[in-house]
Amino acid sequence: MMGGGDLGSFKSHPKVQIVAICDVDKNHLEKAALVAPDARKYTDWREMFAREGDKIDSVNVTVPDHMHALIAMSAVHSGKHVYCQKPLCHDVAECRALALAASRADVVTQLGTQVAAGIGDRTGVQFLRDGIIGKVKKVILCSNRPGAVEAYRLAGPRPAAGERAPADLDWDSWIGTAPERPYVPKIYHPAKWRAWQDFGTGWSGDIGCHIFDAVWKGLGLTAPLSVVAEVQDSWKASTLRRADTWPQSNHITWIFPGNEKTEGRELPVEWFDGDKYPPEEVQAVVRAGGFQKYPPESAMVIGTEGSMLLPHQSGPLLFPKEKFQGYPRPKFEPRSHFHHFIDACFGGEMTESHFGRSGPMAEAIILGTVAIRMPDTVLRWNAARLKITNSTEAERFLRRTYRKGWEVKGV
Repeated sequence: MMGGGDLGSFKSHPKVQIVAICDVDKNHLEKAALVAPDARKYTDWREMFAREGDKIDSVNVTVPDHMHALIAMSAVHSGKHVYCQKPLCHDVAECRALALAASRADVVTQLGTQVAAGIGDRTGVQFLRDGIIGKVKKVILCSNRPGAVEAYRLAGPRPAAGERAPADLDWDSWIGTAPERPYVPKIYHPAKWRAWQDFGTGWSGDIGCHIFDAVWKGLGLTAPLSVVAEVQDSWKASTLRRADTWPQSNHITWIFPGNEKTEGRELPVEWFDGDKYPPEEVQAVVRAGGFQKYPPESAMVIGTEGSMLLPHQSGPLLFPKEKFQGYPRPKFEPRSHFHHFIDACFGGEMTESHFGRSGPMAEAIILGTVAIRMPDTVLRWNAARLKITNSTEAERFLRRTYRKGWEVKGV
């Protein structure tokens, strides 16, 4: 129930009844019960599914990344609609399997890219579809949120010993599909898990879906051809950290096949996070447009006729400003990402971030985390075969071996 905001947003829909809530941490569960006092409470989602199966129409999966696939796949196989938080899944193979399973089950799905419903991101998508900045030459994505580097600095290497988990936390269920390890306070649950490879997907996995979403939809991108990552030198030099944690900063470059919206046959898309920032020439375009500082979380799309900057949780800006001054913007009605999902469950229009559309994007982003674990190596990607064609070592990061008893059916 990490996303207390999710619970409140769903509850605010007039046609929704929260019938059951579940959390492995009883403290979190009790906080959620204050929001949904009539809901039946569980600490094991499997028991909740078994007891509430005929009473549940939809499931919200808001848990650490390593458990997304197991819970969401179980819901899909039971014919339940699924709202799942980003980055959809922990592994590339899980993203592919979940998207396919949802399509076969004909259930309504939505990835938790909440800003995708906003007028700002929807306008950015429309601008790119309309081609107003010409043929696209390059895309720059970044997330340099204050405090992110420090959060990852506090993770790793793994402590030599653990301790008994508190009585209000089911540590075995929290570990779930991941390899067993002892509980250690404050570094895994509830907030630091994103920095550990067994549980999270790093900063690019956490925020990448938000920043990439409008660009992916606006340009109609498909699977990449290759990916390569540059990472923090101190992480790269540490055997212990490389085996267990994510680096504090990354620069990932995907090469996507071009299409009618791109200048060339291939389109480079670059991601910068931590203390790695976009190149000076890109920042100069933004400063020339009146910004003193490059927006710390944003997407920059560079075209033959101009550029579009889309700061996270804001609307698109077109450069040069004088060229696009007064350019008309589409008229969109406000929309709740959560309510749009619920309306789709009742037969309304398709969600904007259904797994069929956002699953391939999440797959590409998680492929970037494979590149992080194989720094400075260009990985060639065959999406049809779900295979890295030039590195058997990298292949092992496409899917995990699940802990016994926690296997994910269909992966």
